[in-house]
Amino acid sequence: MQEKVTFNIDKNKNFSEWYTEIVKRAELADLRYNIKGFLVFQPFSVLTMELMYSLYEKKLQEKGHLPYWYPAVIPASNFLKEKEHVKGFSPDVFWVTSYGDNQKLEEPLALRPTSETAFYQMFSLWIRSYKDLPFKTYQRAQVWRNETKATRPFIRSREFYWIEAHDAFSTLEEAEAQVKEDMETTKEMLHDEFGIPFIFFKRPQWDKFAGAVNTYAADTLMPDGKVIQQPSTHLLGQNFSKPFDVKFKDKDGSDKYCFITCYGPAISRIFASLISVHGDDNGLIFPFKIAPFQIVIVPVLIKGKEKEVLKKAKELQKKLAEKFRTYLDLREENMGEKFYHWEMKGIPIRLELGPKEVKSSEVTLFRRDTQKKEKVKLKDLFKKIEKIGEDLTKNLIKKADDEFKNNIVNIKNFSELKKINGKFVRVNFCSIDKDGEKCAEKIEKETELEVRGVRMDVKEKASGKCIVCGKEAKEVVYLAKPY
Repeated sequence: MQEKVTFNIDKNKNFSEWYTEIVKRAELADLRYNIKGFLVFQPFSVLTMELMYSLYEKKLQEKGHLPYWYPAVIPASNFLKEKEHVKGFSPDVFWVTSYGDNQKLEEPLALRPTSETAFYQMFSLWIRSYKDLPFKTYQRAQVWRNETKATRPFIRSREFYWIEAHDAFSTLEEAEAQVKEDMETTKEMLHDEFGIPFIFFKRPQWDKFAGAVNTYAADTLMPDGKVIQQPSTHLLGQNFSKPFDVKFKDKDGSDKYCFITCYGPAISRIFASLISVHGDDNGLIFPFKIAPFQIVIVPVLIKGKEKEVLKKAKELQKKLAEKFRTYLDLREENMGEKFYHWEMKGIPIRLELGPKEVKSSEVTLFRRDTQKKEKVKLKDLFKKIEKIGEDLTKNLIKKADDEFKNNIVNIKNFSELKKINGKFVRVNFCSIDKDGEKCAEKIEKETELEVRGVRMDVKEKASGKCIVCGKEAKEVVYLAKPY
């Protein structure tokens, strides 16, 4: 018997408790697996993430990417080929060093923390001519990193689920165009499909991906005011193509090294933002397209009339299931428990069907985002559900966008930074090149805020002095407190 499911936690005032409880009570993940930092993903998170994967992969394939499945292990020799990359990732790598009865492997194997050194090893074998380019690939995969910060389900763990795209081009201009395409893909998926607002930043040079020329990343805010990084895209230039010998014969017969990019939307981390941004004090709210169940039917059983209600409920479930993910709740719980259960689980539409509804050929429809009920004739139900599905997602996006916009503030004096909590802070800054690193360190040390970077969606002109050192400001940057 499941514990009572009434859920009532103020998300904005006590997000940490809200998040911990919703992960447990909505059965999204179980943290009791007996290895620290690893968790068991449960059906409601898996079903949702499978739908998210499907939409994302479809979009990537529409833009010319083809899927691959790479081994989960990478030989140590691959890592040593790009010095910045190995320096950036080695502390987090899980190593496989033996098999069987403690027999040593000829070479240590890394459980992939990311796959640049696996992909480009193969790129060097597959790419031969300019005719092979552009070469656009991706895989959906798990990656493993020995996170030393406090782990949190979906937000930060030692195993997470993502997509990584790796692309090779003949020119720098084509690679830069791919980076812009990755940003567009992020908007089309993260915002337009999942309803998560964000800002895309060019990261400072001291905070770029290990081995990249430049890193660009989407940041969004969680309800506790901390920023969480979402998809990032990296211009790798020729930093990996040279050590891995990824080159092609150009039209003039000369050998040239490819320009490479990589892009990494972490589906499990996006899921963390999805449930956090859209959830309310009563639990989860899923956008219609990616809800694990879009509709739940709850029969209202009155003694003596159970058969006719159940018969109609099963007929309705069968009909709706032709187009929508529909669940018929036949559990032996009282009506109140069932209503609370599905409200907490975030199912977009609940249909109540009792003797009165059977007689009048209608249902009582409950919409999760507005928490309003209405009577709907069965003959109008399909069109009504389609309309609600569109409206519900639009409503979630608008609400999330409005809240996001209200959490960006302008600050001109360093002393004011210490008073800021739970916001994106817009300031004038000296430089996101190496010259500005000391100013960034001072901000982090005294305020716990980090320089997230320069905004990519709009051009902002700096004026006056750097908020830290007082030198002429070259850039407008955004600060936030990260996970």
